Amino acid sequence: MPKTATSFACTDCGWSTSKWVGRCAECGEWNTVVEAAAPSGVLRALKPLSIAGERQARPIVEIRADAASHWPSGIVEFDRVLGGGIVPGAAILLSGEPGVGKSTLLLEVASKAAAAYDRVLYVSAEESASQVRLRAERTGALHDNLYLAAETELGAIVGQIDAVKPGLVIVDSVQTVASENVGGLAGGPAQVREVAVTLIRVAKERNIPILIVGHVTKEGNIAGPRLLEHLVDVVCQFEGDRQTPLRFVRALKNRFGPTDEVGCFEMTGDGIAEVPDPSGLFLSRSVIPVSGTCVTIAMEGRRPLPVEVQALVVPTESPSPRRITSGVDPARVAMLIAVLDRRAGLSALRKSDVYVSTVGGVRVTEPAADLAIALAIASATNGGTVANETAAFGEISLAGDIRPAPATKQRTSEAGRLGFSTLIDADALHISFALPKGITPAAG
Repeated sequence: MPKTATSFACTDCGWSTSKWVGRCAECGEWNTVVEAAAPSGVLRALKPLSIAGERQARPIVEIRADAASHWPSGIVEFDRVLGGGIVPGAAILLSGEPGVGKSTLLLEVASKAAAAYDRVLYVSAEESASQVRLRAERTGALHDNLYLAAETELGAIVGQIDAVKPGLVIVDSVQTVASENVGGLAGGPAQVREVAVTLIRVAKERNIPILIVGHVTKEGNIAGPRLLEHLVDVVCQFEGDRQTPLRFVRALKNRFGPTDEVGCFEMTGDGIAEVPDPSGLFLSRSVIPVSGTCVTIAMEGRRPLPVEVQALVVPTESPSPRRITSGVDPARVAMLIAVLDRRAGLSALRKSDVYVSTVGGVRVTEPAADLAIALAIASATNGGTVANETAAFGEISLAGDIRPAPATKQRTSEAGRLGFSTLIDADALHISFALPKGITPAAG
């Protein structure tokens, strides 16, 4: 019998030590180091197993790929993010802040899939079956092929899968499911790892796609061990501002498609609705041009969206003028104000409060919005106006140069489709981007 030595290992990252410590030296987490008995000495060589049949290695060109083809979920915007639909045997993790609409979206996916394909099992570990039924009735997600179970034990969930034999499984959520084979409370690193590994193994062995809901921390990261994101095939983030009905689904990881697609949804009283063309959601309805406004074409993934940037410049006697922003990066706004002061001669900004915001609550952080923000601030400073048919995009450097924005072809095409006849970019505007009073930019 080999001798055993007492060791301690972190349940989050696997770091090991010979004595117990309160904080893991590798990942920095507290109270994750537990005692583990590990064999010491020379490990015996593993006995090789005989491999035959389907498990035997074959040339990759002989592997059939039709078994891993996408099938549409019935929600076009969700399929866009997944790369065309749901792949059989895939493990998909959907994370988001509380109340953003994760359960509502997946209940809609379950209803569409049950109506178009096969049985769907929706496992709720946070709500009772009657509560989910009420939400399904309100959103119109009732169907005979949609099976509902309220379980918090991993073994019971696997038993429900064996009994129903569904074509799609949804587990809401992984942090509220526990396994009796692992100690600790539900949501702990060890429990989340065990639940995720078991569900993924069930998905691969039985070729059943599983959608898993994941909680997020205060910092916006997925709760639990980082291993969870490595194990699943697709990681989607459901985000949005509670003050606005607009929601976005982004793919942070996707083994079956691109990761730069974005799905747009709108929360309504009857549930969640797709927004196939959100172009008009971030523009004001003013017919007469107003000073301090400019439209940019922002890229949300591979989707171009017109976003109106508004600025207000108010003189102040305070020695420290305020810079208030909403929907844009405050650091970039402060940089643009300095560039306008130094390179464009707008010294009035030194003694003025500057307010910059986007219409509709959308957040734009890409540098391509620099030119529109600068034009809006310059317009608000000198009283000039930018024509409603004008759109601007480009990155502004500290030297005052305008750099071309990525995906210029997509931005230009979208601007033309929406009726913007004048485009201001790196080719049309070089050094002086401050608008003289009462002058609108010429067609580029």
